[in-house]
Amino acid sequence: MRLTTKGRYAVTAMLDLALHGSEHPVSLADISGRQDISLSYLEQLFAKLRRNSLVSSVRGPGGGYRLSRGGHDIFVAQIVDAVNDTVDATGCGGTADCQQGEVCLTHHLWCDLSDQIHGFLSAISLSHLVERREVKIIAARQDARSYRGDTVPLTEI
Repeated sequence: MRLTTKGRYAVTAMLDLALHGSEHPVSLADISGRQDISLSYLEQLFAKLRRNSLVSSVRGPGGGYRLSRGGHDIFVAQIVDAVNDTVDATGCGGTADCQQGEVCLTHHLWCDLSDQIHGFLSAISLSHLVERREVKIIAARQDARSYRGDTVPLTEI
């Protein structure tokens, strides 16, 4: 099963934006600090998210990014797709040349699994994730750490 760092980071950053962007734009530096994702990597991801109309940018002092629409209208699969990532359970990357250039015996099984995973992620909105108790607890911990400016490992909090 393959969901790359690109897809994971994009979903994490978008969830951070959903959690913190309701009142004002959120800077990528803030997301980078809270989520420990490189700023240059976030810039690349957000360029793709902006091109796919999932976020909008606000320039100037106090600028940053906002969700382009409500979190209830943005789904995890859309985020993964926007950064050109795939959820692929096949061993061949979906090319159907699994066994010496031909389709293997279980290719269609793994394609069906990939479709099921994509369907599952298509049913989960950012708003759904924001409302999860676990997400709220983790976000509060990250906010407290960012507020204090600590670099204490999360396991110690």
